[in-house]
Amino acid sequence: MNGRNIIVNGGTRGIGKEVVNYLAQDTNNQILVTGRNEKALNSLSTRYKNVKSFSLDMSLFENQDRKFREMVSDHFGRVDILINIAGFLVVKDFLVMTNDEARLTMETNFFGPASLIRILKPLMPAGSHIVNISSMGGFQGSAKYKGLSYYSASKAALACLTECLANEFLEYGISVNCLALGAVQTEMFDEAFPGYKAPVDAKQMAEFISGFALIGNKFFNGKILPVAISNP
Repeated sequence: MNGRNIIVNGGTRGIGKEVVNYLAQDTNNQILVTGRNEKALNSLSTRYKNVKSFSLDMSLFENQDRKFREMVSDHFGRVDILINIAGFLVVKDFLVMTNDEARLTMETNFFGPASLIRILKPLMPAGSHIVNISSMGGFQGSAKYKGLSYYSASKAALACLTECLANEFLEYGISVNCLALGAVQTEMFDEAFPGYKAPVDAKQMAEFISGFALIGNKFFNGKILPVAISNP
């Protein structure tokens, strides 16, 4: 299998970190991982020779977008796969959520990934694949949960953007899909549902996401696919 140039946006913990671990096993793949935790980023780039890291806060992306694009252009030249998995969660009832918390949630989970796609699109050739990671909380018609209104809304926005961009990017041969994840045992899941045991762990879900990122665009485009045994 030919190697790909892959960006994992949000790969310092949980599912994102396991995605990097899985994809890096194929040494033909060249991977760029982003995140806010520089120690975790350095650990990944030290562990794998084919992994490069870039410290990036999605809520402040517009302050780093030019530097990031230049680095990607210099290091990769092209981007074959982009996996948007970075996420931010505040568990609070809608009526007590502050405007700052609400905006930070939307910036990290929606506006940041949208801006990332915009600047990377010129580097993505025909046949490339964008995979946005959403949540069953943002999947239309699914059960919704107390304290997750803004998080769910931000993930729903990312899912809708997927459908829109699949149409806009059709002429360029770029596929855009979205995976709406159900219950997965991660730190973020523990924050949202303390004490609940998810039926799937981060490593298992990462293997599915990685495989989908590699070949899913051969079968899907513009799709929001629920990936859930349970919700939560």
